[in-house]
Amino acid sequence: GRIFRNEGMDATHNPEFTTIEMYQAYTDYFGMMDLIEDMYRTITLKICGTDTVSYRGQQIAVGKPWERLTMIDAVKKYAGVDYNDWADDAAARACAKEKHVEIGESATKGDCLIALFEEFVEENLIQPTIIYDYPVENSPLAKRKPSDPAFTERFEYFINACEFGNAFSELNDPIDQKARFVKQVEERRKQGVNAQVDEDFVTALEYGLPPTGGLGMGLDRFVMLLTDSNSIRDVLLFPTMRPEVK
Repeated sequence: GRIFRNEGMDATHNPEFTTIEMYQAYTDYFGMMDLIEDMYRTITLKICGTDTVSYRGQQIAVGKPWERLTMIDAVKKYAGVDYNDWADDAAARACAKEKHVEIGESATKGDCLIALFEEFVEENLIQPTIIYDYPVENSPLAKRKPSDPAFTERFEYFINACEFGNAFSELNDPIDQKARFVKQVEERRKQGVNAQVDEDFVTALEYGLPPTGGLGMGLDRFVMLLTDSNSIRDVLLFPTMRPEVK
């Protein structure tokens, strides 16, 4: 479907863009990883006649097995920081500041991990890479990991240092979902945003949702990859035009 977000424009962002959402009952985020990797490989081979494409001067091996890293392992690999060494939120904030990463005074361990990821990891993800197990702080609709409730069963996949899609095991616990909505609304209201809890969504969950894997992929960015386009504007029929500055 066509989506509109009131955000800025750059080479990979346009306020109006196209996404494809997929849901599958009785699977989880690992099932979605297999699905998207197979889909990219199949479509690229079908359209381009090869599963390796040239994109912005890089040879992208879509057909090879994609690297899969947890966010903790990715930050450890590229930033030299181990999340498991942090005793508490204060230790995490101190570590982030040592790395000259800007974080809030009340930032949690999860917040600091996300900030370090954005600062040190994303730019290195050139070949197709799946980053999974995101902190619960930035994953309000993803199911918690049973083995570590501080993290969720969520992943994003990256190509040429750009995020191409987002997926997770859908959160189907209405009690957990409402608690996260309430916390999210409280934070937004502190920022002056008139936010409300989506009670209808919570009620729907109370009726029941089976274990489900969900995935959203940016179609425009995939077309950019297949056509070696430098800007998202090159693959849109009616791209938003910046007003002329005189």
